[in-house]
Amino acid sequence: MSRLLGSVRARATLGATLVVAVALVAAGTAVLLSLRSNLLGEAGTQAERSAREVATELAVGTPYAELSLDVDDRPVQVVDEDGGLVAASEDLERISGTGVDAVKPQPSPTGDGVGDDDGDSDDDSDDDDSGESLAPGGIGERTTVSDGSATIDGDTEDYRFAAVPVQNRAGDDLTVYAGAPLSAEHGAVNTALTVMLIGFPLLLAVVGWVTWLVTGRALRPVAGIRREMAAITASEDLARRVPVPDTHDEVARLASTTNRTLAALESSVERQRRFVADASHELRSPIASLRTQLEVAAAHPELLDLDGAVEDTVRLQRLAADLLLLARLDAGERPADARVDLAALAREEAGGRSGVSVRAEDGVAGEVTVAGSRGQLGRVLANLLDNAQRHARSAVEVSVRRDGDTAVVAVADDGEGVPAADRERIFERFVRLDAARSRDDGGAGLGLAIARDVAVRHGGTLTVHEAPAGGALFELRLPGA
Repeated sequence: MSRLLGSVRARATLGATLVVAVALVAAGTAVLLSLRSNLLGEAGTQAERSAREVATELAVGTPYAELSLDVDDRPVQVVDEDGGLVAASEDLERISGTGVDAVKPQPSPTGDGVGDDDGDSDDDSDDDDSGESLAPGGIGERTTVSDGSATIDGDTEDYRFAAVPVQNRAGDDLTVYAGAPLSAEHGAVNTALTVMLIGFPLLLAVVGWVTWLVTGRALRPVAGIRREMAAITASEDLARRVPVPDTHDEVARLASTTNRTLAALESSVERQRRFVADASHELRSPIASLRTQLEVAAAHPELLDLDGAVEDTVRLQRLAADLLLLARLDAGERPADARVDLAALAREEAGGRSGVSVRAEDGVAGEVTVAGSRGQLGRVLANLLDNAQRHARSAVEVSVRRDGDTAVVAVADDGEGVPAADRERIFERFVRLDAARSRDDGGAGLGLAIARDVAVRHGGTLTVHEAPAGGALFELRLPGA
């Protein structure tokens, strides 16, 4: 069960069915209550109409024995002010709900059934229970409604009774009780309830079935994406892509995003593979050279090239440091949050280098401060200066300036420059544009890659343009502290 409910399709179907079930129960309850209220109101109206017809006969002086009490076989009682039954339906056998259980009228003391009409009735009349003051021949406006039951000619039913006060011409205060059957109300409510009890489960089954089909169709592309992702995981083939449905909905956007993620992952993995391969290749050369020199020295100590061995060791150490720094940058290492004066750092890195000059733009007599790692930013400037000196004919110029809230360091040389087509490629790892240059002269091709990665980690950029003197102009832009 828990596994089934773990399915989005099952949860959606169950949720939709529950919502519809609650709505149906609420709507069915409202319909039943409204139907019952309307039918009870209609029964009350019919009972009041019957009671007023009898009250009208009493008001005009009709004797009790001549009252129309057996119309439509409905229970009717006429009760005097003392609660005595003076008239009732002929076949009435039992009654409840009117407050008077008697079903047989009491004999009239005068025998005429209309009471005493001696002219003193106005003085002897009392107010009826409804609180209305009635004159002889008057009928009360207010009607009291109650529910009960009655047995007429052996048939027992539930009734709604209406009580209407009236005063006959003799001045007697009377109350007429007339009932209307509730069988129609009971039948209609029971029929509606039966229809609901049968129809609602069928409707819920249809809703659940349709929801199951619709969600299954909607989630079918998701199943395809899952299968393809499982296949990619099993095969480790990042060149594969998940199918993108033609629905242009959230699932299609999910598939597109997944494919972009796979493309980025493939590019990253391929970049790491190239990095490992290039690093292995770059490390192999100084290690092989150093091993050869040590083996020769072991066999012939007099042939030991100590300077070459030291040079290979230093080169190997620098390459290892570069690889370690790149690994830390790839791991997302956050730079230190120290304040670094770029102008002072540029002068420090340029010190002792021949042909390198540092110039501060107008208005930058003081500090040009940024937040970051002094060591890593110094490494950026050192790599840029190494690259510029390697390609310059005679001079390298470093300029430091502010550009709004941005600190800018520019390193320009008077060499041949960088072709426009290669101005992004030179920042890739292990890239050397001059393939004929030896590794000893040109390095491993990691300096500019490290410089750009450090700049990006500090929230800045590193780009290359054409220098005014025709060479390369590397521009480092960092947010000011």
